[in-house]
Amino acid sequence: MEKAVHSTTMSPKIFFNKLLAGTAQGTIIALIPNAVLGAILKYFAQYAIIQQIINAGLIFQLATPLIIGGLIAKQFDFTPNRIMIVAGASFVGSGVIKFDKAAGGFVGAGTGDVINIMITAAIAVGIVAWLGDKLGSVEIIAMPIIVGTGAGVIGMLLYPYVTLITVALGNLINKFTELQPLALSILIACSFAALIISPITTVGIGLAIQLNGISAGAAAMGVAATTIVLVVNSWKINESGVTLAIALGGMKMMMPNLFKYPITLLPCLFTAIISAIPVALLNISGTPQSAGFGLVGIVGPLASLDAGLNILLVVVCWLLVPLAAAFLAKFLFEKVFKLYDSKKVFKYQG
Repeated sequence: MEKAVHSTTMSPKIFFNKLLAGTAQGTIIALIPNAVLGAILKYFAQYAIIQQIINAGLIFQLATPLIIGGLIAKQFDFTPNRIMIVAGASFVGSGVIKFDKAAGGFVGAGTGDVINIMITAAIAVGIVAWLGDKLGSVEIIAMPIIVGTGAGVIGMLLYPYVTLITVALGNLINKFTELQPLALSILIACSFAALIISPITTVGIGLAIQLNGISAGAAAMGVAATTIVLVVNSWKINESGVTLAIALGGMKMMMPNLFKYPITLLPCLFTAIISAIPVALLNISGTPQSAGFGLVGIVGPLASLDAGLNILLVVVCWLLVPLAAAFLAKFLFEKVFKLYDSKKVFKYQG
């Protein structure tokens, strides 16, 4: 039953690709409800039932590590029991739930650290594969203890160190804020354009280093640039549901594509560079909360509108400029320079 894991042909590359595929699927499932419902319904939050729906989306989002862990385990064709044990371990090690002394209990927030979720899930999968059927009739009791809490505790111990990756990236990006506006805008936009299709959370970085003003505007524009590039290249290649999911905020579902075809990043960075120019010229601003969202829930455009950008320029800068740059990138890199075939590079790998 666990043939896919036990097989001697399971290479590190195949194992990693399965981790990526499960993570990509899990991320989109976990984040879409809050991204869509939260953006639309926040204007009606004064009604109790609407606020309850918003809260439901946030609570569902807390299950991100559980969903990712389960879908990673599914990639290895585990039994339902083993899938849920890996999912539970991933949840424990994710950092999404922490003990708060001031609150006197456990507090959940965010989505957990995606890299640590992947590491914890990988450890759990490895232990399950190693144990195989050795536990016999006591598996139903022993497996949750050994794998669920065991791998979960390892994830908890690794969490403070793994999150240093995000902190280091945040500190590097923070250095860009010391540059002149155009260089600042381009470097931050390119950073976030790349990070949004990586296991790193752009929202977490934006909040961690408190990006504000033009810095936050550039970060959101970078996310928007990648979103538009992926939509432009996906809509004729993938099923409509995949393209719609990307447009609504599921850019991370293209992580397997990035790792398999790194050139995926080229049109994203090109579009981010072009799109960042108006950010510097027109002083397009944002907030720490809007920095990692881009077009998701129109958070980035609304933040710049609140900061004083008029509605016409909002449409031009957030939609028309990135669209034009994305189509230009597609023409140049695919048709003129023939660097890649979008039907291959942008075909959903999940």
